[in-house]
Amino acid sequence: MTEPLLQVRDLALHFYPARRLFRRGPALRAVDGVSFDIAPGETLGLVGESGCGKSSLGKALLNLYRPTSGEVRMHGRPISALSDRQMRPLRRDMQMIFQDPFESLNARHTVGAILEEPLIIHREGDRASRQKRVAALLDQVGLPQSAQDKYPHEFSGGQRQRIGIARAIALQPKLLICDEAVSALDVSVQAQILNLLLEIQRELGLSMLFISHDISVVQHVSDRIAVMYLGEIVEIGEAQAVRQHPAHPYTQALLAAVPQLGAEQLPVVALEGDMPSPMDMPTGCRFAGRCPHRRPKCEETAPRLESESLHSRAVACHFWREISPQLP
Repeated sequence: MTEPLLQVRDLALHFYPARRLFRRGPALRAVDGVSFDIAPGETLGLVGESGCGKSSLGKALLNLYRPTSGEVRMHGRPISALSDRQMRPLRRDMQMIFQDPFESLNARHTVGAILEEPLIIHREGDRASRQKRVAALLDQVGLPQSAQDKYPHEFSGGQRQRIGIARAIALQPKLLICDEAVSALDVSVQAQILNLLLEIQRELGLSMLFISHDISVVQHVSDRIAVMYLGEIVEIGEAQAVRQHPAHPYTQALLAAVPQLGAEQLPVVALEGDMPSPMDMPTGCRFAGRCPHRRPKCEETAPRLESESLHSRAVACHFWREISPQLP
């Protein structure tokens, strides 16, 4: 069996408000006991509503946010406790593509300087070899060589995201974390960027964590899908199995909202109310207050992520076998 590239175990990320007199307020539990693996060359899609902790999780994997507890391993090496200096060599292998390419690009630098910067930081080659690498990166993401002398504000949103992708792959990483990488783009441009990411993944053998609130996008690019709700993963499994036979009521609700052309439409699942506050978690199942199938046990006892090996998935729901569509 192939050794996972990335291993995450019981990862938690809690934020604490400013200490008040004699006491500290309740923690904001952005990520709460998350576990998963990503294999070499695999894409894991991470989906959920805004505010469920997806982006916080992505940043915690890179130590941009320091995890409160749990463990992250890259190439089998624990990295959660590493200092920024110790993390620097690992950042060659772990890169992030952000939602807003304009804010993530230095407006004062030309595109050429932006793409050359990681090569300089990691002491890659001389000036001539770096310039050659910048030219190759622009070709790889479909931008003209004339882009080198221009500034980020001179490009469209889709072009700026191509620049962000070029910068992320400059050091030929092993893992890309794509944080809502296409959500700010028009639908037609989204398709172009998704195709570019898949092409680059094939060329470089990359692993990807693809984070999005849009399950219709996630299901088309992922090998497996993890569904996140209020800091926890409530379902994880092979993309086709999750797409065709969602087991958790929350996954069913997300997929039912997506029009299915040429396929049987899933029954509409109406969600009640809003997501609870991560500073005031429900006692039992975190989804119980919005679930149309809730029972007394759901409000009293939190379900564990239960593995179902036959269907290559795990589900955190007491009654998922009863309420999910007929599995093959």
